[in-house]
Amino acid sequence: MPQQTPLYARHIELGARLVDFGGWDMPLQYGSQLEEHHAVRRDAGMFDVSHMRAVDLEGGRSGEFLRRLLANDVARLAVPGKALYSCMLNEAGGVIDDLIVYYRGPGRYRLVVNAGTADKDLAWITRQAAAFEVAVRPRRDLAMIAVQGPAARTKAAGLLPAADAAQALALETFFGTSLGVLEGAVFVARTGYTGEDGFEIMLPAEHAVAWWDRLLGAGVRPCGLGARDTLRLEAGMNLYGNDMDETTTPLESGLAWTVAFDAGRDFIGRGALEAQRARGVPRKLVGLLLEDKGILRSHQKVYAGAAGAGETTSGSYSPTLERSIGFARVPAAAAAAVEVDIRGKRLKARVVRPPFVRHGRPQIAL
Repeated sequence: MPQQTPLYARHIELGARLVDFGGWDMPLQYGSQLEEHHAVRRDAGMFDVSHMRAVDLEGGRSGEFLRRLLANDVARLAVPGKALYSCMLNEAGGVIDDLIVYYRGPGRYRLVVNAGTADKDLAWITRQAAAFEVAVRPRRDLAMIAVQGPAARTKAAGLLPAADAAQALALETFFGTSLGVLEGAVFVARTGYTGEDGFEIMLPAEHAVAWWDRLLGAGVRPCGLGARDTLRLEAGMNLYGNDMDETTTPLESGLAWTVAFDAGRDFIGRGALEAQRARGVPRKLVGLLLEDKGILRSHQKVYAGAAGAGETTSGSYSPTLERSIGFARVPAAAAAAVEVDIRGKRLKARVVRPPFVRHGRPQIAL
């Protein structure tokens, strides 16, 4: 039986089409997926992301623990509120999950992990934390609303008391802060999964509907998973389970930039990654722009000439570019021109470097 977020009934009332996503009943769209996509690129849209799991860590050795747990290095988080994107790896270097970690002060951190992997992640984190005497607290009491788009921050901040609004608007990118509203129980971060500016708001679950309705009244459009997927793909952001998983490493998933090979830091999976680097990484994740008529989807065969073959991992029509785009994992020696098998036809595609779109503007030559 799928789980439901605190906003489930509201989605029904708004006419959302619901689907099972990672064991949760989630809105795919409320009407036009295309209009929802454009709302985020041009104005402001909001997403219920309460299915994702916040996990608070506390203890004097929390930082030391996270330096062991994560491939990126939390030692870079010197200022409270600063956030970091990282992969959490197994001993073989495979990606257990990708997540965001916020530094909230000495010995205090907050992780936000994916919905479909939350239980697995929590078990892994708890097991690894035992040796460090770190308290692991899953925050099932919180809801999350992502407000994204060029007008998102202004519209969201306009609903806050003056002091909180000023504090939220002063946030730098990839920073979060607790606001005074609701006795400090609201945490706002300038992060997102769309390639647009905006906030991700974590708040007590019992207040989620009221905040959703206030955002709706301010002209923020409800958006579903369909638009979220096309937005993240245009922004060049990986989707766990499609573009990486426990069988792939960050080095072959376009995420080498998230691995900090700092001297003396023995993070889980480091040995496997170093061995892969020494051998030569055999595959790479690339962006694709389809040059023939058709639609890229996941699990389509990609022909890279003498280099061999690969497979698409994500694909869709890009509403902003009005072209089909995708990701593919291909041999490391693959050149810029490839072909994709779409319904038995080999169609031409060009390898490009993501992102495809950022802040509403194309980032690649069409």
